[in-house]
Amino acid sequence: MVPDTYNFWLFDLDGTLVDAEWSYTREVFDRVGDRIGYGFSDREAELLWHGLTGARDPLLREWGLDPAEFWPAFHAVEDPAARASATFLHPDAERLLARVDARDPPTGLVTHCAEFLADPVLDRLDLRDRFDTVLSCSDETGWKPDPGPLERAMADIGVDPVTGRGVYVGDGASDVGAAWNADLDAIHVERHGHEERGRCVMADHRVERLDQLPGVGCDPDRDRDRDRAGDVDWDVRIDSSGAAGVEAGDLTD
Repeated sequence: MVPDTYNFWLFDLDGTLVDAEWSYTREVFDRVGDRIGYGFSDREAELLWHGLTGARDPLLREWGLDPAEFWPAFHAVEDPAARASATFLHPDAERLLARVDARDPPTGLVTHCAEFLADPVLDRLDLRDRFDTVLSCSDETGWKPDPGPLERAMADIGVDPVTGRGVYVGDGASDVGAAWNADLDAIHVERHGHEERGRCVMADHRVERLDQLPGVGCDPDRDRDRDRAGDVDWDVRIDSSGAAGVEAGDLTD
């Protein structure tokens, strides 16, 4: 069973464990658009919010927007309390966290979400105590797929991928890249579908819900049947070149 496989666990936050209600996301992009004079479509807002195409700055430039103007406006309009109130914990993520908690391995949270936004979410959803360390990426720590943030989190919780098997759970290609660059296994949860993302992200374990991992779901027979049917791919690891339409951890993000 997957929860028994690893000596320590690291998790991403947004899109992996939690998500914000669409109404909040839509309001944020309306307010950002008012500040910078740009009307974001629903599709553009979704692509940027979830990072579906990988790095966001190239996408902004493609639309004629300056990232140096967009990001300050984006952070200026975000209300930490409102965001926390609009954020929910995915039920499948709760089930995985419960199974990991039952084994009590060292755990950490590594997120691109700014600390001033992540902290209220963790407090409201009572998630902070479920992790031994919480790290919000910054220019100082580096940004995924750079392994630096994961390596710092591992140092915080006193683990080493050489002496113990670890895993990072995320919803983006850069999460997979960071895991592999840090010598960890990668679990990728695809919450939007390959068609919506426009590519297939490869990882050691690929699922549509975290309770599809063997040993996490409520129905082991269902999980075994799904695995045999090929709906879930286990232990998939390829180099960063991938294949047409396939993204292997987005190591150049």
